[in-house]
Parts: sequence; C-alpha cells; structure tokens
Amino acid sequence: MVTALLLRNFLQEPENSLNFAVLKIKRITAAKLQHFLNYNKTMSELKVLNSGDKFAHTSVGKLHGFEGKQFVKDVVGATSCEISFGTLPTGAAVPFYHSHKENEENYIILSGAGRFQVGDEAFDIAEGSVIRVATHCDRNIKCTSAEPMTYICIQAKEGSLSQYTQNDAEITEHENKM
Repeated sequence: MVTALLLRNFLQEPENSLNFAVLKIKRITAAKLQHFLNYNKTMSELKVLNSGDKFAHTSVGKLHGFEGKQFVKDVVGATSCEISFGTLPTGAAVPFYHSHKENEENYIILSGAGRFQVGDEAFDIAEGSVIRVATHCDRNIKCTSAEPMTYICIQAKEGSLSQYTQNDAEITEHENKM
C-alpha cells in the first residue's frame, strides 16, 4: 500500500527517478506519481515570519489562487498535530487513497465543492463542510466544482484530546499591546 509518508520520503531522495518509482511502488501509476510531485510542489517554500519562545507565525499566502499542498507542522514546530492546506483543480483528486494508523484527520472545506470517500461510502462536500475520518480506513477527496476546491486538513492522534475550550482555558490578566 502506498502512503503519503512513503511517497514524501521517496521524493526527498534526489537520485530516485520516476521509472524506479513506478517499479518500486507497483500500485501507483507514473501519471499519479507525477501528479503527486506537482501536488506537493510548494512544500519547501514556507518560512517562519515571526517567532518567540512560545509561538511561531507562518503563512501559506493568499488562499485564493493557492495551488498544491502545503504542510506546516515542521515549519511552526507543532508537537500535537499536522496541519496542511490543499487545493485541487476542477476534476482532480488526491492521486491515491490512504489511511492512518494512529491519527484521525479533520478536513475543512474553505471553497469549492466535491466528493469525499471513506471506505466504500462516497458523499458530496462543499464550502463549510467538516469531515472527520477515523484511523484504519481509506479516504480520498475530489473536486467536482467549476472552481478549485481549497481545504485545510488537521491530523492529530485519535483519542488524545482530553481538555479543550472552557475546560482547558483560563482567563488571565495581561497588558494589551495591540
């Protein structure tokens, strides 16, 4: 089974050729691998804009016109989740199905519309849709709208959230510098 991590690791080896990839990874076609290369073309462009001991600030830029897939965990130093921004052009889908062993994924559709498949069940999605996908099940996403579909995907360890919102927050006194 081809995973996004396997492909990312494979693509980081510059001496690997597309022909070798097709031979090594039999379940993915050369066209799908090339699509994956294009889909992840912006990964190295992200930079920290501002940071301190307790924060990091970055930007993928304007989401209107954004293309490809951008992972932000490593750039901001996140330790609890991976966040990625993705855009699919009309008619395009992520070029492979995948599942996760430990992490659930939450997809938030920011613009456009499409179809989402979890296991054998497929359903329509559109701007404002939020889809949570548990571990150990295949998933994929496709754009069916005339405009590109832009989304955020948040990946975190399934079952790890113990405190949130009001249960985890404290009202504090602090000098306002805004």
